[in-house]
Order: sequence, then C-alpha cells, then structure tokens
Amino acid sequence: MHMHPSQRRTSRTRARCAAALTAAVLTALSLASAASAKVYIDINAPSSMSVPIIIPPFQNTGSEPDPGKLAAGMAAVISADLEFSGLFRIIDPKLLNAELLRGVTSNEIKWDSLSVVGAEAVVTGVFAVSANRVSVELRLFDAVQGRFIMGKKYSGTLNEHRLICHRFANEIFKELTGAPGIFETGIVFVMQAGGNKELYYCDYDGGNPRRLTTFNSLSLSPSVSPDGARVAFTSYRDGNPDLYVMNLAGGRSEKICNKKGINISPDWSPDGRKIALTLSPKDGNSEIFTLDVQRRTLERITNHWATDVSPSWSPDGRSMAFVSSRSGSPQIFMQTLADRSERRVTFGRGSYNTSPSWSPRGDRIAYAGLIDGSFNIHTIAPDGSQYRQITAGQGNNEDPSWSPDGRYITFSSNRTGRKEIYIMRADGTGQKKITIGSGDKTDPAWAPLPGN
Repeated sequence: MHMHPSQRRTSRTRARCAAALTAAVLTALSLASAASAKVYIDINAPSSMSVPIIIPPFQNTGSEPDPGKLAAGMAAVISADLEFSGLFRIIDPKLLNAELLRGVTSNEIKWDSLSVVGAEAVVTGVFAVSANRVSVELRLFDAVQGRFIMGKKYSGTLNEHRLICHRFANEIFKELTGAPGIFETGIVFVMQAGGNKELYYCDYDGGNPRRLTTFNSLSLSPSVSPDGARVAFTSYRDGNPDLYVMNLAGGRSEKICNKKGINISPDWSPDGRKIALTLSPKDGNSEIFTLDVQRRTLERITNHWATDVSPSWSPDGRSMAFVSSRSGSPQIFMQTLADRSERRVTFGRGSYNTSPSWSPRGDRIAYAGLIDGSFNIHTIAPDGSQYRQITAGQGNNEDPSWSPDGRYITFSSNRTGRKEIYIMRADGTGQKKITIGSGDKTDPAWAPLPGN
C-alpha cells in the first residue's frame, strides 16, 4: 500500500442523516494502538495504484437466521462502493476456502492466506438480527502489516442495512485517503409514467428509490440545494411551467416563482440563498435571472436578443455558465457576474452544446454536445481549454451532474433502448447503470448528504 504519513487529513465534520441509525467507534478496539498502521492513498496522484482489498461475507452471530442474505449482500455493497471509486481492486473471496475467511479480529484472521491472493486490506464484519433491526460491527485491517486500522458499530432497521454499508465505505475511503466519500449521497431524477413525469430519489448507486412528487403532471429539471435539504424544480401542475421548492426529507413543496411564461432550468447558488433560472419576460425571449429564495426578488443576468437558458453557477459564485443561441447554434457561454462580461466557451466541437454543469472543484464544466448525430458528455475547462469527450458510441448521453466532491458524474443515456440514469468517474471510466424498471429516467441531479 502507499504510505504517506505526512499527508494532511481533512478536518471537515460531516453531519449525519436524520435516519434512526447510530454509529460509534467500537469500544473494544483501540484506535491509538493502530496509529502506526494508517494507510493513505493519494487520490490526486495521476498514477495512483488501486489497493487490492478483500471483503468476505459477514458472519451472522445472532440467534435469528439471515433473513435477506445480508451476509453476502452487505459485503457486496461495500465492495461495489469501493470499486466504483477507482481506488480499490476487489479480490473475489471465492479464491479462498470459506473457512479461511471466517476470522473477524486480528488474532482470528488467517494473514498468510490473505497474502496468497495479494490482499493489502481486508474488511471483516459480524451482524445480528432481532425484531426487524440489525446490529453490525465492521472492521478494516492493513493486511500487509496484519494490523487493525479502524472499526465501527452500527444499529438500524433492516431497511437501513444498505445505509450502514455506504456509511462504512465512506469511513474506509476517508481513513485511507483523507477525503470524504460520496457513498451516502443520493440522486434526484425524473421518471416518466404514462403521460406524466414525476421526481424520484435514490441512493447514489440506485438503491432505495422513492417517489418525491405526486403532481400527476410534468415535473422537470431538479436541482438540489448545497445543503442537500431541498430540491428546486419546474412543474406544469397548475398549467404553467412554474418553479417549486420541495423539502427532501418531508416532501412538502412550495411554488416560489410563477411568472407568466417559463420558469425553468433552476440552479442553486453555492450559498443556497439564490436560484438561477430561465424566464421569458414581456418580450417572450428566454433570459437568465436569479431569484432570492427568501425575499422572492428577481435580478436579470442576461439581456440579449438570442435565447439564453440553463444557467450553472461557478462554485465560488462569481461566474455563471449558460447556453445561448447568439452564435447561431446553442453553445456554452460564460458571464462574470461582477461586470456582466460574457464570452463563449465552446468552439468547433459539437453543433449543439447544452446542459452545462460546473464541477464543485471549479476546474471543469460538463455538458451534453451533439457530434455526428449523437449527444455525448464532454468536459472543458472554464477558459475553453482542456476539452475532453468522455462518453462515445453508446446512444445519446445527456443531462450531466457532478458529485459533491467533483470526482464523478451522473447522466442519462438511452444506450439500452430506454433512458436510464448512469454514474461514472470524471474521466469517463467506470460507467454504470443505476436505475431499472419501466419508464424513461432523465434529468439526474446529484444530491449531497444533508447537512454538508
């Protein structure tokens, strides 16, 4: 493993979900004694090697039988999380005899067997089910030095077992990289059912989907607030495309902008106080405005005869990317908000470039561009340099949205014949379909963990 003892650890405190789920350091395990075994992965190193890690099925230590194949299922969730990060290589536990993998604590683990399959880290777990609840103890070890790194204890309902796994995957990621993980985040998206379109929410990997709106209308273009608590969207519920804000936890919605004409394509400001959106003023032409969420006051951002839509704030709040037809075809433009200066960002690649999404890191803008008859996801630096096409040859790929850490992108694609939601790493690798079932799914918006 890559040892970087001097690497600075991030001190960011992560607020926890409001679910009835608790997590505490295992009192029986000494973190202090494991300090010399800390392992770090440099996530910014261009040639960072993936860490071989083995996660055997967990051990059921309770009196009740395993009701839903939790032993293998929970291990699989953690494995999938770590593998998707691109920083871990999952070793198949089936390469070893099951008896050799039953060890849970340091003195029980067969370290020689783990070295045979090249494991540099190992996760062990035990759980017990009682009255529709599950208690889980999980541990992470350095398999090279044969030392304990950290452990956690969780308790929740059976339905929360995936959340437990995502949370521990985040703990592993943070312990070994010093950066927060995204495995407890979610994605809001639009799903078509009959002639209606409603908003849905799911875990970042597609698990635990739930319906958010029941408007029996067209609800479109969700945008999640920076604190992960609210979603802004457009709905035709009352006949006009009006702007709504919904509380993600409670589901209560409120109409906040219903100007005559369109109230579409919302995007939250980095401080959560304003929403950029597209309106059609008295002349009927589409322009970018910002709406103060509390005061309900509007400020006009663009003023051009061409169509201006789809705003996206820069993470520092000083600039805004948007789509404009002022050059003849839709292209990505940029405005510096202080002086209202504007410039074109996309040139020469794509006859129709739309849906800009600014990375939380500030270094890239993702967008959907039409080339050779198909839409694909592209990224570009804010100054128009460093162009990259990151999807290709698999249908139409649209609606990009960045993860809160700027390392991943979600998007919609019809590569299977139906529009589904996908996730991938920011370089286009690791593309993975996360939605199933009937109905087209579009407009994904990556939602941060509430409280961040």
